[in-house]
Amino acid sequence: MKTSDCRHQTRNRNICNKMRFSLAALLSSMCIYLVDVTHTEERIKPSLSASKFLSVRSRRMVGGTLAPHVPWQAMVYLNDSLLDGGYAGGALISSHWVLTAGRNLFINKTRQDTRSKDPIIPKVYLGISHRSEATPSKEVAVERVILHPNFQSQSDWDNDLALIQLKHPVAIGSKVIPIPLPESNHAITGASGVITGWGYGIYLTFAASLKHLVLPLVPRADCKAEYENSQYTPTVDENMLCTGPTKYGENVCMGDAGGALAVKDPQSGDVVAAGILSYDKSCAQYKYGVYMELSKFMPWINSVIRGDKQESSALRKIAMAKMYSWQS
Repeated sequence: MKTSDCRHQTRNRNICNKMRFSLAALLSSMCIYLVDVTHTEERIKPSLSASKFLSVRSRRMVGGTLAPHVPWQAMVYLNDSLLDGGYAGGALISSHWVLTAGRNLFINKTRQDTRSKDPIIPKVYLGISHRSEATPSKEVAVERVILHPNFQSQSDWDNDLALIQLKHPVAIGSKVIPIPLPESNHAITGASGVITGWGYGIYLTFAASLKHLVLPLVPRADCKAEYENSQYTPTVDENMLCTGPTKYGENVCMGDAGGALAVKDPQSGDVVAAGILSYDKSCAQYKYGVYMELSKFMPWINSVIRGDKQESSALRKIAMAKMYSWQS
């Protein structure tokens, strides 16, 4: 064998070794990325003969269980691609209004990107449990969107709410039902709540079918301590509430924002929307999902739904004063 041939083969072996190392490194980094950003594993469909031998744990979907039909669930749609806005959740709260996270209505969602920009008018779908059902027959026309007046005033996450007004009242029935809102400043009690969404799964894709999680409510102080020294996470304040992961590590993830945290009022037994999910990036990396606590925002929500203008409060007070004065 010629010396030049030996050198050529040695060089080829070195190139192959480098390629193997690079491929291994790439695969390793992809695996780490998948673990960090996902909150769910898609269901693996075992054969009928093998399924009876699987444990309850192994048959669970790591990122939630397929949801029954959720009549208040809305899909707020900007685009199929997350980089172009994606789509997320919302909650029907009356025949004319859907409540969602304000950040859902922007493609680039930081304060620097949204400042002085109008929110995008989204497509809204009601009465669906599968993404494939997001068709023109399920779309409801949108009249306008209204961001909270202090949206992102201090951080990327504060006052993260938007109301979507529908052009026409939706037909209320078994498939489409609004979820009640809490009383103003009514403290949320209870051990857990239910959140639903089409958020990201283990393969970095949105769920094809609506999923739900039963998540424990956690003290705000625990949540605040978790995030106060972390970059790109919320500054948790008194207008927010938090949930933790399930005992299996299941959690909310990208694409779940805007969904309502439904809880059962221990006094009345009614199901109400305690919060609207804002920070849905916890996935497998952080413990807590962060929500706008709706009881703290009821004055604003009611004023918008009533159609109040700047002078409305003053006019109501004048009318009341006249009635009292005329009675005396």
